[in-house]
Amino acid sequence: MKTIHTSAAPAAVGPYSQAVVSGGMVYTSGQIALDPETGAMVGADVTEQAHRALKNVAAVLAAAGSGLEKVVKTTCFLADMADFAAFNAVYAEYFPNKPARSCVAAKELPKGALCEVETVAEA
Repeated sequence: MKTIHTSAAPAAVGPYSQAVVSGGMVYTSGQIALDPETGAMVGADVTEQAHRALKNVAAVLAAAGSGLEKVVKTTCFLADMADFAAFNAVYAEYFPNKPARSCVAAKELPKGALCEVETVAEA
């Protein structure tokens, strides 16, 4: 098992790794819309936050030698299911290959985020 860390994505806000590579697969921790340089939340709405979160996911995957095109499964969390359509519009830009996905509402996300995305990808 190999742990992944890159300064191109926000540092973990708890006792976990940005990702782990094991058995030929990359398992990313959930990414929210934090600026990698400042650690501050980016975006006032779910559209802006989804773009930043997915850019963070892409950076972690790249550090693991993978990429968005190798994602086989995502788990997405929304603070408000009313944002589902707006989130999907952004998500579709990053995942034209349409990996398997779960998308659920969460009562609250870290740091007041509006969305969070984790992935499983081929290494």
